[in-house]
Amino acid sequence: MSPVPRYNVLGVGVSVLTLDQARDLVISTRGRRRCGYVCLGIVHSLGEAHRDPSYRRILNESWLTTPDGMPLVWMAHWQGRREVTRVYGPDLLLAVCDAGRATGLRHYFYGGAPGVAEELARRLGARFPGLAIAGTYSPPYRPLTAEEFREVQTRISAAQTDVIWVGLGTPKQDRFMAEHWNRLDAGVLIGVGAAFDFHSGRLRQAPLWMQRSGLEWLYRLCQEPRRLAVRYLVYNPLFILRAAAQLTGLKSYPLD
Repeated sequence: MSPVPRYNVLGVGVSVLTLDQARDLVISTRGRRRCGYVCLGIVHSLGEAHRDPSYRRILNESWLTTPDGMPLVWMAHWQGRREVTRVYGPDLLLAVCDAGRATGLRHYFYGGAPGVAEELARRLGARFPGLAIAGTYSPPYRPLTAEEFREVQTRISAAQTDVIWVGLGTPKQDRFMAEHWNRLDAGVLIGVGAAFDFHSGRLRQAPLWMQRSGLEWLYRLCQEPRRLAVRYLVYNPLFILRAAAQLTGLKSYPLD
């Protein structure tokens, strides 16, 4: 069950949150097991949810679906939820790693290209002395075999993991978490996508002014035009049209 109320963005229930609240909720899972999974609410994921009802259910059945993208924050404000702030995956990762040291929160990093999860763990350990790292795993691009998944289960359980950070990209990471969260011996799974690449040094983050003004997509498009062109040049305009229709009452998007 979601621990906070939600507001409706194109039929997806987005959690009414601030970054500090999200951080504290994640830290509260210390020592608990199978609380659920956390998705990042971004324009791309809502576009996928509009196209695929099964994926929309994944977002709506999460423990939290955060307002990661600035357009989702603006939608909250336009609906009277002025308290909502951006809960950006890379920022949430740093905030939880920092504050979680006080309770011994144990982190497992699952995803990224070969070597990325290990480099991420190394850099975070240097940045936050005393950070409890339970382990890392860079999976193959194909689905895991039954034997490989059992090995991952065993590693995570033996490491007494609290938080599993999943960096597989949207929507792949959300499907993985929805399928496996209740089979992994951990408190919560959090899909943070590009945070693995940013904090491992593989990719540069957009300047802060671009993040705050909703222009981060342009910076990332310039970095990876071939991979991200469809995501931003197709899904962004469609989101604007659908959001305008929802806000003006021309179209309703009921929560399933």
